[in-house]
Amino acid sequence: MRVPFLSLQPQQELIREELEKGFKKVLDGSQYILGKEVKAFEQAYAEYSGTRHCIAVANGMDALTIALSVLGIGSGDEVIVPALTCAPTWMAVARTGATIVAADVDEKTFNVTVDTIAPLVSRKTKAIVPVNLYGRPADLERIVDFASSKNIFVVEDNAQGHGAAISGKKTGSVGHINATSFYPTKNLGALGDGGAITTNDYELNQKARSFRNYGSTARFQHEVIGINSRLDELQAAFLRVKLRHLDAWNEERRTLAHKIQRELIGVGDLFFPEDASSVYSVYHLLVATTQKRDSLRSFLQQQEIEMDIHYPLPPHLQKAFARRGYASGSFPVTEKICHQILSLPLWPGMGEENTNYMVDQVKRFFKK
Repeated sequence: MRVPFLSLQPQQELIREELEKGFKKVLDGSQYILGKEVKAFEQAYAEYSGTRHCIAVANGMDALTIALSVLGIGSGDEVIVPALTCAPTWMAVARTGATIVAADVDEKTFNVTVDTIAPLVSRKTKAIVPVNLYGRPADLERIVDFASSKNIFVVEDNAQGHGAAISGKKTGSVGHINATSFYPTKNLGALGDGGAITTNDYELNQKARSFRNYGSTARFQHEVIGINSRLDELQAAFLRVKLRHLDAWNEERRTLAHKIQRELIGVGDLFFPEDASSVYSVYHLLVATTQKRDSLRSFLQQQEIEMDIHYPLPPHLQKAFARRGYASGSFPVTEKICHQILSLPLWPGMGEENTNYMVDQVKRFFKK
């Protein structure tokens, strides 16, 4: 049998009729930019996230760039980011003109902690960007407490954490201002691109709304030089539908992830990152490490099981960031993880048959 790494079909079939109604509503309304659907989605997502404000934008990288920009971050400032993350986290900082300062991650959680961040703080540090990587919350409470004591902003990158929580508080609500992505593969994914900013701060909310719309809050009046980054009405309509199902889909992810981990913990040298007891992970990706990563991938491909790698090359070793001055060996924990990490298939609708087959084949590989 074939097990795809990801299939969106089970989710889409479940809500096809609702999606088609949403499409028809937008089509009949003939209002496609910053209309009723965007406003309704912003209200719904703010409520879901436990924040006062949500500003919907075109994509996740714009969301993070705008969030940093409205804090006044720019040239001469330093922003601390994880060494282990997807490259757009770094790119958003670079777009503001600020200096990227990377922190290695904890070898057990794969996320940054106060211990990995604290030695990097300088008088130029303006913000910390913890990433809720793979749908697993970073140690946000301690990071915010630490940052507050140093008068440093916290901007959550919650692109992979829709619905995750720490001590009962949703990720995307803990930082001063926070960013997320609705890329189609995310736990809450559009049928195209999209992103959002969340905050409890009214002034930051107003600045972000203006910035995403050419720096304008009134037609043909521009207070600042902004950009064009607006979630369109159609994607907002689709996201409103999918948001109603998000908690159920996340619970399904968690059930599958826990089953797979129970079966595979102790098999070979597989290691799964750890969660604190106060953390509610939503398993955007189910990751593990093994020194036999490449041979396992080859074996699973032969069994028609797809796996992926998130991420094979960390940002500091990417050509795009060569001028930052980092070299191989700069972040040993991150580099070790990237050499060994793999992402196993996990998606709502994956089902028991696909799950059992994948688990059995992984066990078979290590027995051999």
